Amino acid sequence: MAFRFVHTADIHLDSPLRSLALRNAELAELVGDASRQAFTAIVDLCLAERVDALVIAGDLYDGDQTSMKTARFLASQMARLHQAGVTVYMIRGNHDAMSRITKQLVLPDTVIIFGGRCQSVIQSGPGVDVAFHGLSFASPKAPESLLPKYAAPQEGAANIGIMHTSLAGSPGHDVYAPCSVADLHGHGFEYWALGHIHVRQVYSGASATLVMPGIPQGRDVNEAGEKSVTLVTIRDDRSVEIEERLTSVAQFERVSVDLTGVSEWGEAIIRVRAGLEQFREGARSRYLVARLRLVGTSALSWSLMRDRDLAVAEAEQAAEQVGDTWVEKLEFDLSASAVGGLGNVADPTLELAQSMRSNASSEAFRSEAREFVLKTIADLPPDARRFAGKDEAGLEQFLDDVLAGSVDLVTARLKAGATR
Repeated sequence: MAFRFVHTADIHLDSPLRSLALRNAELAELVGDASRQAFTAIVDLCLAERVDALVIAGDLYDGDQTSMKTARFLASQMARLHQAGVTVYMIRGNHDAMSRITKQLVLPDTVIIFGGRCQSVIQSGPGVDVAFHGLSFASPKAPESLLPKYAAPQEGAANIGIMHTSLAGSPGHDVYAPCSVADLHGHGFEYWALGHIHVRQVYSGASATLVMPGIPQGRDVNEAGEKSVTLVTIRDDRSVEIEERLTSVAQFERVSVDLTGVSEWGEAIIRVRAGLEQFREGARSRYLVARLRLVGTSALSWSLMRDRDLAVAEAEQAAEQVGDTWVEKLEFDLSASAVGGLGNVADPTLELAQSMRSNASSEAFRSEAREFVLKTIADLPPDARRFAGKDEAGLEQFLDDVLAGSVDLVTARLKAGATR
């Protein structure tokens, strides 16, 4: 008989979603609880498939959390696995290293948390013995490869390495225990259970299978799409078979709706609802959370931008009619310059808009705006300071968006008012 286990990572239990909370408290509550629901789904999968083990390759927690509610939830789920005879193998990732719960929570003895030195634990399977090799890092930073610290493969057993690593690097992720795919393939293990990068990646080779399962539940639109875990089967001949299994409860998606040629609000909302329905039909997760973007050239451009609150309300109502669908944010990429059939007739409002854009793009104006944003950030509490990006590049992109959007909004109000 084969040995089977579920591989997951980067669960980030109770990850804070402050930006959502500012816009929509009900949506924030839904998504804020989704990481727990996803973990419950992972445990349900382990029990339904009657697996031998669950592997968590780091970042079970999100950081320096002290909530006993989180601790009780985790203890209850681990108890379910313990009662079913499922062994849990877990390493600490960079976020776990900051968690107090990690150090204080008492778990069943069937939950094996690897320490700061590489350990190898052999579990006898029905047809093959499996050696799990794991290493946790006590610090949130690991600038060097951890691979040299891992033991050599155990003779006569299928060897599973558990590692939290950024591999060769990935956009949006800090460098953490970097190493190459080639080096992992050459270490002699049959399977590497990886974690840290939130996008699913599979590296199959003649000697080993490497899987980065990705985050099992997205937290914002930058973690869009279905999220999953990996069901792994180790056969008696030590060959490896993997299956992707869905776990996400809420699925984030970017939804673009083309309003080209639309001149009536009713028609615009019909298109919005149709766009949401199309994505809803293709989404396997229970909830769809959409970043809605209206694009194209439309006579409604000025009105939509001017009456943003009304447009948001209409979009949210359309999402409610679709069912199990939320609009997380409404964005505009509508062409305003081509609207109105002005031909060669000079339009003072559009001329003013061009002048404002020129002034807003000047370095002097941008410098003042940058200084204002930085001063605002300094006056906010630490948890609220990332609205303008997490680095210099993020700040510059934020300024681009705000300055461009401000000109469009002012122009929309002037233009729409002039046509009443």
